[in-house]
Amino acid sequence: MTYQIKAPILGFEHITSIDLIRLDEYFAKISSPDKSLEMMLVNPYMLREYSFTIPKYIELLLGLDKNAMVEVYCIVVLQRNLEDSMVNFLAPLVFNTKDKLAAQIALSMMDYPDFGFKDTLKSFILQGA
Repeated sequence: MTYQIKAPILGFEHITSIDLIRLDEYFAKISSPDKSLEMMLVNPYMLREYSFTIPKYIELLLGLDKNAMVEVYCIVVLQRNLEDSMVNFLAPLVFNTKDKLAAQIALSMMDYPDFGFKDTLKSFILQGA
């Protein structure tokens, strides 16, 4: 599915649309039409308890209301050993699946001290075992 970017992905401000491909219940990937951006994503709710407040301006940009269908993913920095890959919980991507709109939110470490930006997948796999 192709989504229009309403608030830019950090470092990729020139990207205005992305394709979201769900791989399974845990992972998805995004890519720009010209392939200058390709990233792996993880569903944070499959790894840990995860909640945050979507800023009002993002709600407005994405047209979020009580009927909106929202999905949230976090970027994964892949490593050779998948378990060593790092998850950025401080910059989630929010998708309005009904209207095909997306935005990245930069959360403050001060507001969300339990969220890291380089927690490894391994740390969550071992917790759940």
